[in-house]
Amino acid sequence: MIGIPVGILAANATEWVVHRYVLHGLGRKKNSFWAFHWHEHHKHCRRHGHRDPDYERSVVGRHSQGKEAAALIAGVALISPLTPIAPFFVGTMAFCAGEYWYKHRKSHLDPDWARENLTWHYDHHMGPDQDANWCVVRPWFDHLMGTRKPYVGTERERRDNERKSKRRARHSATPPRMPVAQSDYDRKLQTAA
Repeated sequence: MIGIPVGILAANATEWVVHRYVLHGLGRKKNSFWAFHWHEHHKHCRRHGHRDPDYERSVVGRHSQGKEAAALIAGVALISPLTPIAPFFVGTMAFCAGEYWYKHRKSHLDPDWARENLTWHYDHHMGPDQDANWCVVRPWFDHLMGTRKPYVGTERERRDNERKSKRRARHSATPPRMPVAQSDYDRKLQTAA
């Protein structure tokens, strides 16, 4: 039974390590298999306010969510030989992989839910420092490793939101383009018709 709490802690540590060193470390290199995370997933999240349209597609594919699912399945397969000696640990790690998939996907389909329930993950994508807040399901290892940097509900977020609102208001207040003047030829065609 000790495998259950050990599995939960190991899953959270794995999330932190893989996110920081693989997805952001190797993922910044455009020719890396892991480049999808930084160059697709983060780009979509910043552009769409934490929403990632890839999560609306089928999980089968060479896009960020398909590669993420494949990596989770591979991770569980990698530890599955331990099942005879540590069944609770392996079962917990498999459960945590499923929980990660569910919560990560839900957070990028429903940004309001993410902001409320996975604040640390929302902070990771929408805060000023995308090289912090590595955990997705639980922020434990971010707290332990000193990488938890709150953004939601801070003065910084309030100022950023004011600036975005002003920018949107400026863009919506721009006058519409004047219609092109009708040529004599066009007027003649209209009156002839």
